[in-house]
Amino acid sequence: MAQVGELLDKNQFSCSFCLDLLKDPVTIPCGHNYCMDCIKRFWDGAGRHHHVRVYSCPQCRQTFTPRPVLGRNTMLAEMLMKIGKIGFLTTPPDQSYAGPGDVECDVCTGRKRKAVKSCLVCLVSHCDTHLKFHDELNPGKRHKLIDATGQLKNKVCSHHDKLLEVYCRTDQQCICYQCMMAEHKGHDTVCAITERTEQQTWLAVKQRECQKRIEQREKEVQELRQTAD
Repeated sequence: MAQVGELLDKNQFSCSFCLDLLKDPVTIPCGHNYCMDCIKRFWDGAGRHHHVRVYSCPQCRQTFTPRPVLGRNTMLAEMLMKIGKIGFLTTPPDQSYAGPGDVECDVCTGRKRKAVKSCLVCLVSHCDTHLKFHDELNPGKRHKLIDATGQLKNKVCSHHDKLLEVYCRTDQQCICYQCMMAEHKGHDTVCAITERTEQQTWLAVKQRECQKRIEQREKEVQELRQTAD
């Protein structure tokens, strides 16, 4: 029994979209398996972004025209049901799951994997696997990706849903370009990156000045002690 369990890797029976065990498994023409709902959503999204509707496998990239008719893989579904009841499936130790302090993938269902990138357009964080699907669903679109962060909403204007790329020195707050042309029109504004760089430089100077003052005070205290002695 133990030997059989070691041969059954959970990843072999997991959907590469939701990363959970296959639900209503379907096998597409290239031979790869997915949850029926997952591959449907993927193809529905791909169809919206192409004039000529060509559907592909997210893993091997083989294309299909017309869209394949999906039918439940009854044999695989029954096998998963039996295996699940027996409890043979094992999970490899290194799954890159999110731990304390990590940013979780917003797309993963069940146990969350560690996100590697966050999209400032979709306002969603993606693990390695779902990042590939994000790029597939947005062909030709230049979505701005940054290192995974759990504070996506703080980087987007709540009024215009635009990136906070401008700093208003008049009101001392980050704004978007649309804000700059409206309620902040005529204010003293600069690029947010420029302001951050200047603030970091100013803080570094102030830190050095404080350190010099501390050293001077320590020197004066030492001289007082020597005089007292």
